[in-house]
Amino acid sequence: MRIALASDHGGLGLKEQIKAYLDEENYDYHDLGVDVDTSVDYPIYGKLAGEAVASGEYDRGIVFCGTGIGISIAANKVHGIRCALVTNEYMAEMSRKHNNANMLALGGRVISPELAIKLVDIFLNTEFEGDRHQRRVAMLDEM
Repeated sequence: MRIALASDHGGLGLKEQIKAYLDEENYDYHDLGVDVDTSVDYPIYGKLAGEAVASGEYDRGIVFCGTGIGISIAANKVHGIRCALVTNEYMAEMSRKHNNANMLALGGRVISPELAIKLVDIFLNTEFEGDRHQRRVAMLDEM
């Protein structure tokens, strides 16, 4: 599984901690930016990661900003992206099982690194259930 990562300045610290976790677990990822904590515009990075996943270059994406809200909205503007902003383990699980989310958004200023690692682990290791959910995901993809 290839994973695209991106953040703005507000999500940079959490992204770096997730990168360390991904390294420990031997995940294949690429950081699309940013690498400095000076103010940048989150829509640029949400779109960049979304396009990388939608193109098929990456299987999944994880994006970060201060709350996760702005960058998730930006990623979801890319056709074919289903980016889920999650704040607890149940949401992370359901984002995959029922919504087949291909991107995860996390807020660097609103969740702890420990929780973020749990959410990433669930997101990367939970399979889509398909069945009745496939019809609904197909409806989303047609929008």
